[in-house]
Amino acid sequence: MPHDAETPSILVISAHSGDFVWRAGGAIALSAQRACAVHVLCLSFGERGESQGLWKQPEMTLERVKEARRAEATAAAEVLGASIEFLDLGDYPLTVDAAAVEQIVQVLRERQPEVLLTHVADDPYNRDHNLAHETTLLTRMVAQAHGHDRTTRPLGASQVLQFEPHQPEVCGFNPDLLLDITPVFDIKAKAMACMTAQDHLLRYYTDLGSRRGVQAVRNGAPSTVTHAEAYQRTFPTVGSDL
Repeated sequence: MPHDAETPSILVISAHSGDFVWRAGGAIALSAQRACAVHVLCLSFGERGESQGLWKQPEMTLERVKEARRAEATAAAEVLGASIEFLDLGDYPLTVDAAAVEQIVQVLRERQPEVLLTHVADDPYNRDHNLAHETTLLTRMVAQAHGHDRTTRPLGASQVLQFEPHQPEVCGFNPDLLLDITPVFDIKAKAMACMTAQDHLLRYYTDLGSRRGVQAVRNGAPSTVTHAEAYQRTFPTVGSDL
């Protein structure tokens, strides 16, 4: 369905079905509360490498894991106020073929996002994340081409914000935005609680939100800020003031 041009649009490209919750749940909830249309594209369910809790259950199957991950992510997206779809492109490794590229390009042209949220360019621990980043930049480029599919409108200059990886120090992650998510952190916490296949991450990302909140205050945010998420811009911002 084409996006309503009057409503600001954000697209999240998540390698696995849990990534968008842990890393960008606050931004999604905050944007949804501000009447932005937020849509999540899960490239995979994270069914092989990111579903530890499910694979510990007896007689678990790949299809049952996918079903459970779909249900968790759908519930979390609903809590955050986002729509969601799943491309089921495999996991460990993720594989993005030409058909998937075209499908994502069509979503970009239909939804016309002002902002794209995705992974960092180089995560040595999880190469699926790298591919999600490259896929975001590739499809953004194709979606901007005036000669591609003349029946649809080219994408504009969408900013790409990279959300924080699990181990930023070895991923070249240098945040230039600390987003205050204090007003919606309770919503993010509720969404994170939906992700029972990776419930070991709940404490980690709760603590991370608090630490980033402290850093936000040290960088000029009001003392009332208690939680934040870190992002790195891919492209320069444009303005008339320093």
